Amino acid sequence: MRDLAESVESVEQLATVWRAMVLDRDPDADVRDLPGIAVRWADCRFAFWNCVTLTDVGADAGLLEQRLDEAAAIMRSKSHSGFLWVFEDLLDGPARAALEESAERSGLRYAFPGTGMAGDLLPVPEPVHPELTFVRVRDDELLRAYADINSRAYGFPLEDGRDGLAGSSLWKSGVFAYLGLRDGVPVTCAATVEADGRLFVVLVATDPAWERRGYGEAVTRKALHEGARATGLTRATLHATAAGAPVYPRIGFRPNSPVRFYSLSD
Repeated sequence: MRDLAESVESVEQLATVWRAMVLDRDPDADVRDLPGIAVRWADCRFAFWNCVTLTDVGADAGLLEQRLDEAAAIMRSKSHSGFLWVFEDLLDGPARAALEESAERSGLRYAFPGTGMAGDLLPVPEPVHPELTFVRVRDDELLRAYADINSRAYGFPLEDGRDGLAGSSLWKSGVFAYLGLRDGVPVTCAATVEADGRLFVVLVATDPAWERRGYGEAVTRKALHEGARATGLTRATLHATAAGAPVYPRIGFRPNSPVRFYSLSD
């Protein structure tokens, strides 16, 4: 039988961090923990803060279909679009094989892939990049720049990213959020935040005009270095996009569960 400990950890880290992020965005946000489903939904324009996650361990095909129907119904009840996160390793073999057809029957369409990762890798040395200087996000102007980089990297309108982060006190104090500046202009960003004894990496992005220069790895190392120095934590977790998946093992992360993101098809 597969060891699912790191996959379960990955789901639990998502639920913990997204609860804090969503409630920071809206104290009245939907943060219910239902049987087999964690709802973390700010119902804002920033789609990443609108999240539903399947949490059953070892779900069979029948239970998967039920949960997908329930998740889609929750998503349809909201004003803004978001994503369903499915951690593949938490499904049994037949459920994984049936996932795409089951999702389609529930009115869900596959959006993009991800990968849960973790590692006992802290502390990391403070990074140096010859083209970058690093600055911590401490004011609204820097936070807006952080939001804008994420919007450009993920193809969102700038106002969507700003709707998720603008005015946040958590991101200017409790989150170790860093920008990488090239000639004084923000071009890359990464953040870490303490979560149940781990340091969780969140919202890593690089302006598409400045990709493939090692900027994302450098600013991620900076956020990890400063977060570990402040907290003393030794373990870190994250959820990587396809673009970031090759980068993080170089820092010391190991992949665990593949993640599939779904949005409503209608």
